[in-house]
This record gives sequence, structure tokens and C-alpha cells, in this order.
Amino acid sequence: MSKNILIINEYAGSPSYGMTFRHYYFAKEFIKKGYNTTIVSASFSHFLKKYPNMDGKNFQKEKVDGVDFVWIKVIEYTKSFSKKRALKWIDFTLKLFFLDKHLNQKPDVIICSTTELFAILPAYYLSKKYKAKLVFEVRDIWPLTLVKIGGFSKKNILIKIMTFLEKFSLKKSDILISNLSNYSQHIKNLGISRTAEWVSNGIDLDEMQNIEDLPESIHNLIPKDKFIVGYTGKLGVSNAIVHLLQAAWLLKDNNDIVFIIVGEGQEKDALKAYADGLKNVIFIDQIKKMQIQSMLGLFDVCYIGLQKEDLFKFGISPNKLYDYMYSGTPVLQSINIENDIVEKSNCGICVEAENPDFIAEAVIKLHEMSEEQRGKLGKNGKVYVLQNFTYDKLAEKYISILDR
Repeated sequence: MSKNILIINEYAGSPSYGMTFRHYYFAKEFIKKGYNTTIVSASFSHFLKKYPNMDGKNFQKEKVDGVDFVWIKVIEYTKSFSKKRALKWIDFTLKLFFLDKHLNQKPDVIICSTTELFAILPAYYLSKKYKAKLVFEVRDIWPLTLVKIGGFSKKNILIKIMTFLEKFSLKKSDILISNLSNYSQHIKNLGISRTAEWVSNGIDLDEMQNIEDLPESIHNLIPKDKFIVGYTGKLGVSNAIVHLLQAAWLLKDNNDIVFIIVGEGQEKDALKAYADGLKNVIFIDQIKKMQIQSMLGLFDVCYIGLQKEDLFKFGISPNKLYDYMYSGTPVLQSINIENDIVEKSNCGICVEAENPDFIAEAVIKLHEMSEEQRGKLGKNGKVYVLQNFTYDKLAEKYISILDR
């Protein structure tokens, strides 16, 4: 394969800019392996914690930690469900058609990792213009996610447009890749006879060499003499944190167990209100990504959950799970899923989604284990993630697919 890779993901960020990190990590590894890589992202999204200085321009080039970024100026919005967010999608898509004037080299491969699907149109145009391979990468199954979790009707005009674009993407792209292990089943359900390659998310070993300590003010919020069940990440509807809080209510009379919830999201205020009166729950504001491992090291158990939703049968690839496993802390997972990494690696306990009774029982079971038993589970997770889910290994797999 030739050496120039272009990645289009309007939500791509970096540890300094904020989520999401997948393509930043892949770009770093591609570059190490001799592939010139450029990421194209939007100047604004609700995932970013800071924004690039566009200096009045529609396109701005920047090197972020050695990775070439091209930022595209887009409409800003206030909430993730704002109508202006849809206008931002269109804004980003239209400007992508003029991206060729702002590239340093002709791309040989174009990876289009678009959530809302509109960007596939300029990506397809650019692939024809440059005679480049077009890779359609799926991280979240839209429009199915909007229908299943967002409550949109299949008859909604936006859903109909996205359905057309999804099928266009699947039929016109040269290569299909997803971080969802069973995504090919979804393609089959659409009546399309193609399969996708699985390349999951993972951990960046370079980043793990630069772990930052927690500020003393945050460190002091964690009880030193309690059994800590912790969660770090987004506080959204799909993360099903309310069921963890329901388990906390069930265990409210157990003075040895405390639940720590770290992060931000649209559900935070509602979750705090639901937990009002619970002395065994502590909310902590979002911390820097480089401090996550320091936080996980204070937990006895790491919790991850999702809604009981058929959508997840096609696979999941939450970054927090790989962070949890790398930390060497046992995992309590409340998700209904096939190809279960927690189960395969024997790094914790898996229970039914949205079942606070089972969550509470699992917490008690982990609490009653010896430190040696919990340590064994944690070690299993760390070994498994190092063997299978580091970005250097994942990048090798990605490149081998592109080379076919």
C-alpha cells in the first residue's frame, strides 16, 4: 500500500483537545510505521474540552503531538440534541468537498468514520478524484442508534436520508471496518452481502507511560477505609448509571461499600437527584484523561453498564473497558452482549443489564473475595488487554486490512 492515509472524523480529538481519541491513537501508530497520516475534524463538538484557533479561516492546519490535523470551521451548538447540531453536520459535509486545497499530499487511502453518515458523500467524491481506496468505518450504528435509543421514528425524514446514506456507504466503499465485533450481522440484516473487518478500540502504551497523579483535592474525596466500586466516563442515558445507583440504594446499610461516579454528561443532574440522601455515593467531576489510571488505582471494582437494548448485540467497544482492564482492577459488567471480553478474559463478573439486584449481589461477591482472588481477576484483565488491545497491535491489523 502507498503511504498517505486521510482520516475523516468530525469528532476526532486528542488528549489535549478532548474526546474522541481512536483516530489520534491510530494516526500516531500509522506514522510510526511509515504512513503519512492526516486527520480531518470539526472545529467544534460537544466532546471537545477546548477548541482550535481558526483565526477566521474555514480550514486550519495544526500538528497535534506529531499528528497532522486539518480543522474545519463549523456551526456551534449548545446541547448534543440541539437542532443546530444537524446544521453542523451539513456545514462540515459541504466544506469537505473543498478539502483538497488544504492537503499536503494526495491520499492513497481515505478512512471515513462518520457517525451521522453525511460525510460519506464528499469522502466518496475525494476517493474518486484521487483514485484512493475508500474505507467506511463504523463506530456507532446510525441511524439504528437514533431509532433504538433516541426514540426517532423510522418514518422521520432524517432517518430515511441516513438509511439511504448507510446503504450507499456499505455498497460503495472498498473496505468496511468496525470496532463492533458483530457488525457484519447488521449488514446482513440490511440485505447486503458484505462483511466488515473488526478492529476494536484499545489502549495507547505511550500514554500509559505518562500517567498523572490526581490532585490532592480529588484524592481526598476517596474514602481510604472503604470498598470502592467506581465508574469513570460519560454520564448518559445509554450508560445505565441509574441501575448502579439502584444497587447503591439496596446496599445503603452496608457501611463498608462506597460507590464513586466520575464524569460529566446530560444525565448527571438527574443522577445526583436520584442519589440524594445516599451516604454511600460520591460524585466527582470529570478528570483529565492522563489521570484516569491514577483514579482507577483507588477502586476495588470498576463498573461498566449499558441499557438492555438489542442494538448492543452487534458489539461494543467502550474505551473505559480497556482502561479498566489495563489498571488491573476487577470489572463488574452489566451488559447483555455476545463475544464478551470480560467473560473471555476472566477479569471480573458479568450480570444482566439493568438489573440492580444482580449488580448488588455481584458487588457483595467481589467484596467478600480475598484480595488475592480479586488481584487474580485484575491480572487476567491486564494480561488480556496487553496481548490483544494495544494500539500498536491494532494498527498492524488495520494496515494489514488496507494492504489487501
